Amino acid sequence: MKLTITETAKEQLQHIEEAERPFIRLFYDTDDCGCGVNGLPTVRLESEQRETDEVVDNDEYQVIIDHQQAIFFRQDMKLDFRKGTFRLSSPNGVLNPVISTKDIKEGATV
Repeated sequence: MKLTITETAKEQLQHIEEAERPFIRLFYDTDDCGCGVNGLPTVRLESEQRETDEVVDNDEYQVIIDHQQAIFFRQDMKLDFRKGTFRLSSPNGVLNPVISTKDIKEGATV
């Protein structure tokens, strides 16, 4: 699995990244979505890598994903920043068009 982060997204991440949370976690958020298969692919800042995590290919950031959540993502993805929000997409289409900076910084991953 690979995540490409555009220059625009990198600039925005630099404003919110924290030394105590060095990982970017790909996360399938099911809060308020009904059952476990209804949710939105998103990203979060994370403090640690877990035993069940896999490393996602990225040249500049430490990107991780829980191996059970990987099914909800694509093999090749891009994180971009447009019109004030982050956007996660793949060559097949948009996975999540509106990921707020607040969600990346404050969103829960458990």
